[in-house]
Amino acid sequence: MQHAPPLSDTDPREPGITWRVKLVVALLVLLAIGVVLVTNRWLSERFTEVTRNRAELRLALYSGNMISELQRTSVVPLLLARDPELIGALERKEYSTTSARLISFQAEIGAASIILLDGEGRIVGATNRTQLGSNLRNAPQFIDAQRLNDTIFTVAPKQAMGFDFTYSRAIRVENQLLGVIVVAVDLMKYERAWAGLQDAVLVTDSEGLVLLATEPRWRGLPLGAALEARDAPSAIRRALQGAADWAQEPPDAYVSGEAVMKTESRVAFRGWRMVTFTAYDSARERVNGVLALEIMGFAILLAVTFYLLSRRAWSQSVSFQRESAELRLLNARLQREIAEREKVQKNLEVAELTLAQSSKLAALGEMSAAVSHELNQPLAAMKTYLAGARLLLQRKRPEEALSSFQRIDDLIERMGAITRQLKSYARKGGEAFEPVDVRASVSTALSMMEPQLKARVVRITRALPRQPVMVMADRIRLEQVIINLLRNALDATKDTIKPQIDLILSAGETATLTVRDNGHGIIDLDNLFEPFYTTKKPGEGIGLGLAISSGIVTDLGGRLTARNAEGGGAVFEVQLPILGATAGTTDTAAAKAAE
Repeated sequence: MQHAPPLSDTDPREPGITWRVKLVVALLVLLAIGVVLVTNRWLSERFTEVTRNRAELRLALYSGNMISELQRTSVVPLLLARDPELIGALERKEYSTTSARLISFQAEIGAASIILLDGEGRIVGATNRTQLGSNLRNAPQFIDAQRLNDTIFTVAPKQAMGFDFTYSRAIRVENQLLGVIVVAVDLMKYERAWAGLQDAVLVTDSEGLVLLATEPRWRGLPLGAALEARDAPSAIRRALQGAADWAQEPPDAYVSGEAVMKTESRVAFRGWRMVTFTAYDSARERVNGVLALEIMGFAILLAVTFYLLSRRAWSQSVSFQRESAELRLLNARLQREIAEREKVQKNLEVAELTLAQSSKLAALGEMSAAVSHELNQPLAAMKTYLAGARLLLQRKRPEEALSSFQRIDDLIERMGAITRQLKSYARKGGEAFEPVDVRASVSTALSMMEPQLKARVVRITRALPRQPVMVMADRIRLEQVIINLLRNALDATKDTIKPQIDLILSAGETATLTVRDNGHGIIDLDNLFEPFYTTKKPGEGIGLGLAISSGIVTDLGGRLTARNAEGGGAVFEVQLPILGATAGTTDTAAAKAAE
């Protein structure tokens, strides 16, 4: 019986197997290196672009918040420069209550600080009472405000590191300088908010000087000098709180050849620019996670190849190791994703709170402008009646003076009604509605406009029906709409040779009041009823009359329209639901008075 000889160490079949194993291993290694390199490049570009987009989004949010703060504060000096109490205090040189009034304005507006300077540059009122008595005669805020009749923005360096950002405006009466109001803008709060994030943020002016920065040592330096003040990666790492441990020098890897990402954007204010430096840590970690998965997969594939070619029984051990490694990797990825989601959610909450606060402050500014606009007409009428009453008393005609005082009392009651309605402007409801004769409202509005009508030669024509035209409305608000339309018509006919205003009231399916003038007409019909849109010169109007009137007519269930007349001029129509003949009638005398 013959037996096959055992295979020795020099079996001729063994070199072939060894060669094939080496070839397969080499191919797997080359394939792994190529896949890892391609994946690293592709994922690095993709995740870098995602990081860049997020940085640009944050940059737009930072810039928008800062611009909103600057625009909101820029209107404050204009309002305060027209405040009667501040003007009276400067004229009388009595400043006992000035600081308290400025403090109340600060609480409502949210400005950093407000100071009032007299004509000599001395601080006579301030939200920070420790500044009272100081002299700012040589301060740029005081000097520049005297030169121009507009609000001046000033950036002045502090004694400590940083800058003061202020708006200032001269207070003048009859072209005589009484003082200067200075309102500080708190931009440092945004700098403090940026310091808590993972971005290094700085803002430069048009000349490249750093005004705001999360790194305090950068303030006041040109951008190039600020980055060269110390080792750039070290400065960025100190500014980026919450980043990885920077103890290892230099970093192990860079994305696109740099350790941080620079994002720059132009701020729509005086040529300012905003620059952010964002670390690549999050993108690098995500890329490394995917690469680790690929390397692990190739390692497992290589192990399986060894198993199939060498026919060794270690499949159970490899399976345990593979599952353990995948579970650890999955756990690490899940932890990173949870942390990133929590961070994004917190950032969104902060952004929502900031936007909500900005909206509230913007609404407060619009309400302040509305109060000033609505009370301007009664105040002008009161001033005229007071002058007439003083003249009548001088001429020993007290009975006629009493009539003027009665009109002033009616105007005070009207102002109280206006302020009560402005307080509840946001509430929708009909608790103040009552049957109103539109003819009587037209007569009352003409009586209110009597001082302006007497000051100019304007032909007023009225075409009113003999029967009452009743609507369900708020009498005060309806009269205010008619007054606003009459005032706009007077302003439109200011440069007309023979000015004429026609008032036409008709009653059909709706009560229609038409106010027509022969002025210059309407230039932009699309934006006519937008808040703060006006074609008047600065100081003559703030563009709220038609916006408020349109809102009032809408609340009354009607609509306010405007168009240009064929022969020149403008036509405004107020259409309101008519109440009908059953709502009530007036006697013959009232009808004749309305005509």
